[in-house]
Amino acid sequence: MELNWIILAVVLVCAIALILYLIKKNQRDKKDVTKFFNTDTTIRKESELDEEEEY
Repeated sequence: MELNWIILAVVLVCAIALILYLIKKNQRDKKDVTKFFNTDTTIRKESELDEEEEY
């Protein structure tokens, strides 16, 4: 059985391109998640603020 080098090369190039795309997307998502967790997302009601100030 003869190996078709052109098909093998196309498959390898596509696989490498997919891996690079996933790595780049993962880095972008990691940056977004880090930013999300570093921001203060707690929502306080006005009554809670008044109670805390009394103490």
